[in-house]
Amino acid sequence: MIGTEKIEQSIKKYKSKAREYMKRPEKTDVLIKDASKKAEKEKKGLADIWENLQLLFQLVTAWRHGEYKKIPIGSILAILASIIYFVSPIDLIPDFLAGVGIVDDAAVIGFVLKQISSDLEKFRTWRDNNNPETNILEETTVE
Repeated sequence: MIGTEKIEQSIKKYKSKAREYMKRPEKTDVLIKDASKKAEKEKKGLADIWENLQLLFQLVTAWRHGEYKKIPIGSILAILASIIYFVSPIDLIPDFLAGVGIVDDAAVIGFVLKQISSDLEKFRTWRDNNNPETNILEETTVE
C-alpha cells in the first residue's frame, strides 16, 4: 500500500499545476475530459471510488462554469491536483504497469475524497437541489 506521506507529497507537487489550471479555465475543461476518458477505461479498478470520482468531475465542471462557488480554494486545489495526478502517466506507480498502475491513482483520489468529504456532500446537496432531473414532480392526471 502507498503511504500517506507519499500521497501528501504527490498532492503537494501537483498543487502548483492545479494553480495554473485555476488561472486558465479552458485547461480545466480538457483535464476533466481526459480524466473522464481514463476513468471509463479504468472503471473496474476504480469501483470503490467510482461514484465520488464522478461527483468530483461534476463539482469541478460546475465550479469552472461559475455555477457552484461554495467551495474553499484549498479544496478545489486539492481536487484539481488529484485529477492532474490521475491523468499523469508517470507517477508513483506508472500507468503502463498493467493492473497496478491505477492503484496509486485510486489512493490519491481516495485520500483527497476523505479530506474534502464535507465539501463534497455540500456539493451533492446543491446539485440534487438544483438539477432539473431530480426536481421533476410526478404527473397527475385531471379527470
